[in-house]
Amino acid sequence: MATVSVRYIVTDVDVAIPFYTEHLGFALTMHPAPTFAMLDRGDLRLLLSAPSERGGGGQSMPDGTKPAPGGWNRISLQVANLERVAETLRQNGVRFRKDIVTGVGGKQVLIDDPSGNCVELFEPNQ
Repeated sequence: MATVSVRYIVTDVDVAIPFYTEHLGFALTMHPAPTFAMLDRGDLRLLLSAPSERGGGGQSMPDGTKPAPGGWNRISLQVANLERVAETLRQNGVRFRKDIVTGVGGKQVLIDDPSGNCVELFEPNQ
């Protein structure tokens, strides 16, 4: 399977890196500048960019609009034993948007990274 890349705008790349590596199982692939890092988790590549006028994914649009974190679009990471994972994250101070919910395909919970980007943790039905 090919690697799929997703870019998240974050306010501080150096704060985001340990969130994703320590809590969500990503590995740091590269961090060549304060405003950019590349992390991998299986076939998912997460590109972290901080707003910057130095070019790249964090630069402003031609009309002056600056990129900002947050919103409801999200990556969804499959986990085993969602309750255990959620409890560990709560103990580590991770911010939750809501409690675990059960849907037709399984259970999910939404958490925020340190910049307010949404991450879904999903445990499919067996």
